[in-house]
Parts: sequence; structure tokens; C-alpha cells
Amino acid sequence: MEKTRTAVDLAAAFEVSPNPYILLTPDLVIVGANQAYLDVTSSRRQDIVGQPLFQAFDSGDGQEAPENVRRVKASLEKARDTRQRDHLAMVRFSIARTGADGARTFEDRIWSATHTPILDDDGRVSFLLQHTTDVTDLNRGFIPDPSAPISALDAIVGGGLLRRAEVVQEDNLRLEHERNRLVEMFMQAPGFVTILSGPQHVFQMHNAAYQQLIGQRDVSGLPVREALPELAGQGYYEFLDDVFATGEPYEGQESLVQLQRRPGGPLEDVYVNFIYQPIRDEKGAVAGIFVQGHDVTENVLAAQRQKLMIDELNHRVKNTLATVQSIAIQTARSHADPATFAETFQSRLMALSHTHNLLTRSHWEGAELSAILAHETEAFGPTRISLNGPPVDLEPALALSLGMIFHELATNAAKYGALSTPEGRVLIDWALADQRAPKLTLTWREVGGPPVSTPSRKGFGSRLIERNIRHDLAGEIDLLYAADGLVAELTVPLERKYA
Repeated sequence: MEKTRTAVDLAAAFEVSPNPYILLTPDLVIVGANQAYLDVTSSRRQDIVGQPLFQAFDSGDGQEAPENVRRVKASLEKARDTRQRDHLAMVRFSIARTGADGARTFEDRIWSATHTPILDDDGRVSFLLQHTTDVTDLNRGFIPDPSAPISALDAIVGGGLLRRAEVVQEDNLRLEHERNRLVEMFMQAPGFVTILSGPQHVFQMHNAAYQQLIGQRDVSGLPVREALPELAGQGYYEFLDDVFATGEPYEGQESLVQLQRRPGGPLEDVYVNFIYQPIRDEKGAVAGIFVQGHDVTENVLAAQRQKLMIDELNHRVKNTLATVQSIAIQTARSHADPATFAETFQSRLMALSHTHNLLTRSHWEGAELSAILAHETEAFGPTRISLNGPPVDLEPALALSLGMIFHELATNAAKYGALSTPEGRVLIDWALADQRAPKLTLTWREVGGPPVSTPSRKGFGSRLIERNIRHDLAGEIDLLYAADGLVAELTVPLERKYA
């Protein structure tokens, strides 16, 4: 009952107020107007209630009418969207008048208007209240020609006052346009930008790049510790606290920050260049922090990959040079004649080069066993070489060592074994053993060649094979000099990390 009586009293006060008021819905439909508003606009309640505002009052058909409507509408929408009162110090808006002869004409009037949002219990705009004052009479003393004489009273009360209001409003409009341009630039900045307010670092504004950085989370109005809880222990809260307390900016370069960029997802490593810049109020006190920066994750990862590649390249070059040096020394010991030394040394370097070519094609991720075997035996034709086994991918160091071993076996076979006669053949079979710790087992069997016997001394080729298998690859090899041809059986682990 009390609430009903209060509502009736408010309605009565609204109706009898000498100030003109009109009540609008958020979509600018008229739902009520008091008698003062009806009188000043020469309208009837039954003609305007339920009508859109700018259908009931359209400012006529003059050239300035669209701009008049636009300014009033913009002020109402601003009050609605910001939920803050908005003022129009002065706006020209024509009002329809009906003459004694019944003719309808438009009279140009000047108004001052205040638009106030009325909020419901949930904080949403339920109505807009427009309070308008007809200030046309104040314009009577305004003389556009500044050189024309006016009275002191006119200057104070009339045109001077109105002109100052007009100038202030024009300045406010200009400042608002400039602010809107700055906000638009802020929101479209390529780097991430956000404004944090107060000692709790509450998110006041942030752009699309920052929204993307944090996984499209809605953080507006939240303190940073609540909005981004995963930052705890990473030092960023403390950096913000220090900037707010000391007023000194803080800058980070390629700083690692772990962010949850998907709901329920894991923390992701992100590298950023950023600066925390204090924002000061009119008294010089720190009121907030301006955060600006760029996501440089791709650049940092690219630099890391480049360094890794350079380190790996240095390692491979050193290993290759060591291999070449060993080949040169051992070949020289076995060949006193410079001509035979050059020939043998060159063939071994070519074998090494062939395997390098295979690895280069795979960007040094590895090489396939059958491809290496085919490279080292292709000179003898496919009818004399039999390759039989499953696909086996070899890591670079293992591929290089096996390439040298197969080259030595093929060279020995061509000089002394099955490939030294037209009828000889080489059968190469391999398989994978022990799936818990995979190993490659390979048998090199020569048939159809001249009789062979165990050599009286080991040449460089035999020593290179045994050294590579046992020392470099931690494997095993047996060389059997059977009557019908050499049989080499080797086993090497596949998951060992080779230098």
C-alpha cells in the first residue's frame, strides 16, 4: 500500500511539475509526458504517447532538420548506452504549430536538454527521462555581427550567455569526436593494450589484441589477480604493484609468461615485449597503469630454432671433419702410392657425400636404410644386389656410420669378393629385433664369387667397419670368410643417442 501511494505521488508530481518532461523506452518510444511538455511543444497526449519520438517530433522539412534529429538522438543513445546523464546545452529543433486558420507550420526553436537514464533493480536501463527547456528567448539578444552594438544586459543575459553555451557545446562535441578517434585507435592497435585502474589493477579497457592474448576471456571490471589467476608466482602482479607504488615504469623484453588461453586448457608459454606505464591524476598521484606490448613468441621461438640449428650444424661439421681426418690418416697408412691413395680417399669421401645428400633431403631428420644401401651398391646394377627387409628410419649419425660401412663392404666385394666376377651376387637381408629396445640386425652375404680366405692382416676397411660398429654404434659384427664368399652379420641399437 505504501509503495502504491509513493508511486501515485511521484506520478502526480511528474504531471504538475512546471518543468517539461517526457518519458521514453530504451528504443525511444514515448510512454509519457507531463502537461508542461505538452504545452511547450503544442502537442496532445493522445497524439504522441506510443509513438516513436522522432515520428512524433521530426523538426520539420528544413535543411537542418536531419542534423537536429541526429544530435538529439545521439544524446539519448549515449545516456542509454553509458547509463550516465547526458546534456545538450543547446540544440535547434523545430516544433509544429497549428495556426488559427488550421494551417500547420514549423517554428524554429532553441532548446537545452538533459537526458537521464532510469535503471531497474538489475542496473539495466528501463526508461529515459528527457527534460527540455525552451531557451529561444535568450537568443533574442544575440547579434551575429560582433561589431554591432549591444547593451550590457544583452551581453550578460542574452546573446553573450547563449553564445558561450554554444561555444562550450561545440568544444565538447569536438573533444568527444577526438576521444572517440583515440578510443578507436586504441582498440585497433596491432599490439596489445589495456588500462588498469587503482591499486588492485582493475581492467578498465582493453583492445582486441589483448583479448586474443588472454584467450578471449571477459575481464572488464575485474582485478588482475581475479581475472588472470595463473599469473600467480610469475612476478607480474609484483611488477604492477611496484609501478603503482613507485610511479616508475617497468619494461620487459622477451619475457616468458604462462597463460591459459583456452578454457580448461593447459598453461601455454608466451613471450612478450611490454611496458607498464603509470597513469597520473590531476594531482600527480598514480591512478592506474597503462599496459602496452607485443606478442613476440614466434620471433623468440624462431631465434631459438636458429641457435639450435647453428649448434647442430657446428656439431655435425666437427664430426664430419673428424671422420674425414680419420679416413685420410688411415687411407694414407694403407696406400704408400699417391695415386692409389687419392683414388681410395676420393671414393670414401663420395660415400660420405652420398649419405649427406640423403640426410639433406630429409632436412637432417634421418635417412631410410634401403636408400643408403641402394646408394652404395647402385654401380653394380639391380640384378646383382638383392635387398630384403622392412622400412627402417635411421637417425643422422647412425646413417652416416652405416653408409661408410656399406661402402667398405661394397668396395671389398668389388676388389676381392663376389662383385669382382660377372657371376657374383650380394644378398642383403635385415630385420628389427627386441621391440622393447629396438635393434637392427643385418646380414651381408656374398655368393658366386672367387674363393675367399681369412686375410693375414686387417686393412683399413676392416678396421673402419669394426671401429664404427663397436665403438661408435655400440653394436656387434662378425666377419665370416666362408669358402663361397664373405658373410658379415651386424647388430646395432636404434634408440641410442649417437654423437
